[in-house]
Amino acid sequence: MSGSGKRSAGLLLFRHTDRGLEVLLGHMGGPFFARRDAGAWGVPKGEYEPDETAWDAARREFQEELGLAPPEGEAIALGEVRQTNGKVVTAWAIEADLDPAAMVPGTFRMEWPPKSGQFQEFPELDRVEWLSLERAREVIITAQATFLDRLVEHSD
Repeated sequence: MSGSGKRSAGLLLFRHTDRGLEVLLGHMGGPFFARRDAGAWGVPKGEYEPDETAWDAARREFQEELGLAPPEGEAIALGEVRQTNGKVVTAWAIEADLDPAAMVPGTFRMEWPPKSGQFQEFPELDRVEWLSLERAREVIITAQATFLDRLVEHSD
């Protein structure tokens, strides 16, 4: 089944530094993304069901994916984007500082190598990093770049 109809929500942390505005993105874990950079980074997020609000899901998924409590602070609604797989992603930006080394990622299981009958666990995000907007635009999932644009509009 394609991603159509699936909904996902997440939190985009940002901070102001001497180098300018930076955002916290996660690199997708697992063997498909191990050697990829461009298109392999995104807002820490996850899917949710209709009985949960997008906001509650964004906070829950942040905790699950990073192993850290979601930060408090003003949440800036960044709206929705539709990814090429059809999934609709809703995000909020929160100004916060967080040490990426403190992350304890959630994991998922998958058959690897394919058709081997062997299952392995992989981190949902194998790393998170603070990236400049310029660097973030180079590596973020294409549709999610809209969230960066909306954050900049709000910050001006």
